[in-house]
Amino acid sequence: MSKKSTATSTKPSSSNWLALQKTLPKPSRKRERDSEDVPRKRRKIERDDSVSKPPPPPPSVTRDSGRADLGSDEVKNGESLVALRRMILGQMEYTEAQQLPGKYLALDCEMVGVGPEGTESVLARVSLVNFHGAVLLDAFVRPKERVVDYRTEWSGVRERDMVNARPFVEVQSQVSELIKDRILIGHALFNDLKALLLDHPRPLTRDTQSYAGRFKVSKSKYVALRNLVQQEVGVTIQGGEHSSVTDARATMAVYRLHRREWEKGSVGLRGMAASMKGKGKQLAGQEDEDGGEESGNDDDDDEPALPMKKRLKNDQRDKKRDGFPGGGRKGVSSGLGVIVRRASGVADAGGGKEKIESGRTQTKTKTAWWKELGDGGGKKGSMRL
Repeated sequence: MSKKSTATSTKPSSSNWLALQKTLPKPSRKRERDSEDVPRKRRKIERDDSVSKPPPPPPSVTRDSGRADLGSDEVKNGESLVALRRMILGQMEYTEAQQLPGKYLALDCEMVGVGPEGTESVLARVSLVNFHGAVLLDAFVRPKERVVDYRTEWSGVRERDMVNARPFVEVQSQVSELIKDRILIGHALFNDLKALLLDHPRPLTRDTQSYAGRFKVSKSKYVALRNLVQQEVGVTIQGGEHSSVTDARATMAVYRLHRREWEKGSVGLRGMAASMKGKGKQLAGQEDEDGGEESGNDDDDDEPALPMKKRLKNDQRDKKRDGFPGGGRKGVSSGLGVIVRRASGVADAGGGKEKIESGRTQTKTKTAWWKELGDGGGKKGSMRL
């Protein structure tokens, strides 16, 4: 073996790599810096002021509602939106005059489930607030049946709330006394009155759900309260468990925003207001002292409801029935007259043509019509003596 081959075999394997590394170009300083863990400088991003900032979220009724941003002090239909938001969020401080019942009350109830699988609803909580949002009544009601579903995620009612709950008859009597001769406001009010087993005069009820649809405040005919309050006042309610006090205040806030518009074209309350003139003056005086409510449009009311329209139709139908000859209904014989078709095809009653004046039947001629009947030849509708 030659010396040259011996030297090559004894050369380490890494020597080839070292020889190859000498022929490679040296890396630049920039690459050396990149390879090291050196933090880079961040480039400044120019902010585009032309892009508008998203609006801040509306205030909501939460545990931190005391620190909620109430927004700008905007006036809408003569009402301060900030004041209405504070009322809904429970941040108002009331004077003694503002804690009186007044003339306007807002009602809201919470239900729990009884019966098979808790599908039937019964009353569990009642809240009444006045025009300014002051609480006049907030009571839990003990159901007579066993509660199957408390519906806590919506009603906010728990089993422990029933420990000091009041009997239904006691709460019902107190609510009836408070709403007597006062304008009652609510959202889907018929549901609350049904749960209380109470009735209220139609001229003294204001349902914000039906009014919002009637006056085109909302596109939906049966708008939810949370959507209506969010749209009109800018407050988010019912985000979790419901509160009947908050819902009653929110209903009153919506009514206060549209009270003048809703009462402007209403009719039907003047007669009712005249009958309660004495008490109406007393109630109006309470509102005038604290400067919160106005009594200028208190004699107005909403247009008649559907049951009233039905009653008017029934009255018109009764008048037409009374005016029919013989006092009977159309198509039903009263037994006081006989209609005979002659051979000539002319309908006659009593031998002469009938004339109706002021609900009575008069005949032009009185003859022995049964003797003048012609021989119909046995045709249908003829008579033969």
